Amino acid sequence: MSYYRPLRQLATHEVTNQPPPLEDYDLHASDPVFAAALARESGDDAGTIARVQEYGRLLGQAEWLEAGDLANRHAPELIRYDRYGERVDEARFHPSYHRLMGLGIEHEQHAIAWNRPEHGHVAHAALEFLMHQVEAGVCCPLSMTYAGIPALRHNPALAKEWEPRLRSREYDPRCRPAEDKRGATLGMAMTEKQGGSDVRANSTKAKPLSPGDETGAHGLGPEYELVGHKWFCSAPMSDAFLTLAWAPGGLTCFFVPRWKPDGSRNALFVERLKDKLGNRSNASSEIEYHGAWAVRVGEEGRGVPTIIEMVHHTRLDTTIGAASLMRRALVEALHHARHRRAFQKRLVDQALMRNVLADMAIESEAATVLAFRVARAFDESATSEEARAFSRLAVALAKYWLNKRVVGLVYEALECHGGVGYVEEAPMARLYREAPLNGIWEGSGNVIALDALRTFAKAPDALDAWLAEIEPVVAGDRRLAPLLATVKDEIASGRVHESVARRLVERMALLLQASLLVRHSPPAVTDAFIASRLAGEWGHAYGTLPDGLDLEAILARAFPES
Repeated sequence: MSYYRPLRQLATHEVTNQPPPLEDYDLHASDPVFAAALARESGDDAGTIARVQEYGRLLGQAEWLEAGDLANRHAPELIRYDRYGERVDEARFHPSYHRLMGLGIEHEQHAIAWNRPEHGHVAHAALEFLMHQVEAGVCCPLSMTYAGIPALRHNPALAKEWEPRLRSREYDPRCRPAEDKRGATLGMAMTEKQGGSDVRANSTKAKPLSPGDETGAHGLGPEYELVGHKWFCSAPMSDAFLTLAWAPGGLTCFFVPRWKPDGSRNALFVERLKDKLGNRSNASSEIEYHGAWAVRVGEEGRGVPTIIEMVHHTRLDTTIGAASLMRRALVEALHHARHRRAFQKRLVDQALMRNVLADMAIESEAATVLAFRVARAFDESATSEEARAFSRLAVALAKYWLNKRVVGLVYEALECHGGVGYVEEAPMARLYREAPLNGIWEGSGNVIALDALRTFAKAPDALDAWLAEIEPVVAGDRRLAPLLATVKDEIASGRVHESVARRLVERMALLLQASLLVRHSPPAVTDAFIASRLAGEWGHAYGTLPDGLDLEAILARAFPES
């Protein structure tokens, strides 16, 4: 008699106590915090809300979630030569990446801020918030295309020629001259090996092709020839790039298309793609300019003030991206905890796990309300000097603080899954690799903190606008008063210097978040945030909320159970 049985008769591999896949859910309808922020900051704009609702229903479908996964599993490949030996310098992508890019452009994620006269930046932020939960890599070229338009407008002739393409709802992934395409995308190349964030250390040189000619041979503005190297070129498959180089009059902003107006290939060469920690679906590269044709944007010597308009808008997206990533990580953790059982109880029913999840939910809500308040300030900046001043400081505070908070939150959400969260089949590993990106892009923590110091030192109206946002709330809720008094005393005393910049920015961001929660969130969330973040009744990790808080209400609000 044999002691072995055919494999098909063994019953040792029954899978139990595992959650179903989190898919086919509505990213808008399942997020009351986001839905309320969108309605509030868009002034209940029915058209904007309907657009975002449609996007949220679509992106939560299994096919799009899978597309995000596939785009990251199959990283782009650099093709330097075609089969005939011609230099092509193309980044080629998995079809899922192009599907997601096409979806984003079709829904105007890159252009709605400029195509809609009102609430456009809030609408853009909402679309970005949704897509970033599904696939962050495509958000980079979509964000730069959105953000580049204000900088491009420093050259009206160039903007007239290129804006219709950049604002188009048609996606054409082919590497072709712009004249052959209805839609186009825009990239950026500023940093160099020796300079990094110190862009004035750049060594790229710009030689005028016809000195004194302000029209240029093609009617697009003064033309130059660029020679130099860029250490980070974001989205090298873009149709054109904004870049910095030294012209005779100083550091200047230039527009560099992949193809010259005569249809010939420009002398822009991709040396390699970066092998990055995360954001793997998106190509980042090193490039060389070998006599590349370029058009000046703005005045000679005004390169940083010109391109900073693009940076200002991409910083909004790095803020939205952090809030979005928190949301996706929180939802994954809540979904897992509601289906996984241990010690005869669901994880979500265990007291310590509830504390962890609620703590993350508070962080996510505070991030979302802050990000969308900043987005509204971008919309209001078109007609209000106060809003413009507020947006300049608030986007720095939000960019700094949310990107410091997101890495720990994503890790904690991963830990909620146990070992299954650490394997690549689950989305958590990808989210964790993604988490540091927005904190580094467009200025790391020190750069942003110092920029905030310069802002309220050189532009008192920005600090006044921040105080105007905070002080009416403090008058009605004295729990915020001690921290506000500390900040005001610190600034008034003149003790603010570089070494304490991070601490000051952190306090200002927390006060702004708390003031928004007091205005717009239920007491369960507001009380928990103030008790932990402002009153000092908190440990050094998520899951250390004090006793006496309504954790059930916080969790029910974060991700309502169907």
